[in-house]
Amino acid sequence: MNLRELVSALNDFASPALAESWDNVGLLVEPSPPHTVNTLFLTNDLTEEVMEEAVQKKADLILSYHPPIFTPLKRVTWKTWKERLVVRALENRIGIYSPHTAYDAIPHGVNNWLTKGLGACTSAPLHPSAAPSSPAGGTHRVEFCADAEHLDAVLSKIRDIPEVSCLTTLPARVEGEEQTRVSLNCSQKALLEVVALLSQNSLLYHKTEILLLQKPPLPHTGMGRLCTLSEAVSLSDLIGRIKAHLQLPHVRVAVGAGRTLESPVKKAALCAGSGSSVLKGTEADLYLTGEMSHHDVLDAVANGISVILCEHSNTERGFLSELRDALAIHLQNKINIIVSEKDRDPLQVA
Repeated sequence: MNLRELVSALNDFASPALAESWDNVGLLVEPSPPHTVNTLFLTNDLTEEVMEEAVQKKADLILSYHPPIFTPLKRVTWKTWKERLVVRALENRIGIYSPHTAYDAIPHGVNNWLTKGLGACTSAPLHPSAAPSSPAGGTHRVEFCADAEHLDAVLSKIRDIPEVSCLTTLPARVEGEEQTRVSLNCSQKALLEVVALLSQNSLLYHKTEILLLQKPPLPHTGMGRLCTLSEAVSLSDLIGRIKAHLQLPHVRVAVGAGRTLESPVKKAALCAGSGSSVLKGTEADLYLTGEMSHHDVLDAVANGISVILCEHSNTERGFLSELRDALAIHLQNKINIIVSEKDRDPLQVA
């Protein structure tokens, strides 16, 4: 497949618009066009060892779940390992694409894969994603009524304000008088100008309504998951299930205050990777994530919530095999898709 065609298909699989605002997703490194992709190489983390593996396996595009370029690069030299990744990629005509939190949000993504370690359950996002776009432009809707005497002058001035859209007028009867109801959408910046204009006329100002426009939530899409198990199981049994699912010999466990390893778990909140900010304040019997700060673990335990930590990328990496199969279908088996054998979490129990 042509690289641009493939990137478009990957964006259809998981829209980059679903990623968190702080994230850096999409095509990060692009060889000069035209660039044909025969082999897509999947990894959780793009380290130098993994890059050498990709070169040896003649990858044309690396899909790295974590973006190897996150903070801006001021130069591309051989000095730092992240700069060397870019150099090696371009020397070998390998593109780099990263989905990161877009894959966390989608219904068929990393967090839904992680829920499978709990056993039979229902789940819903902890922080639902809003639709990336909606028909109404702007952030606010302003509505007011004006009589014929003031209407033309007000409309003329409003039309001169940038970032005002969807301006409509409808006949209205207010307190027995024939008037015109004006409705418009505008940005936060334009709202200040619209309100300043209307405040010059007290009759208009006191008949003004302002509505905050919110994009609708996307079903089953968003950060984290709150899972309700079909049947409560002991914390000990759940630890065994999670270790089996993640293929880990050990996990770290903090038992909630007043709980034991035999205490039942019915509701679990989870977040792949680093879950402190996503899980914080959620009512559950258990928090499952890769890593949390020491003090956030203490807070959870004090509130009677047990915590299971598996190390950051161990809660993500197993998804790659499922992703390979899903992308093969999505891309109609047009390219070869392989999963890194060198990719691993940097931490281990010694």
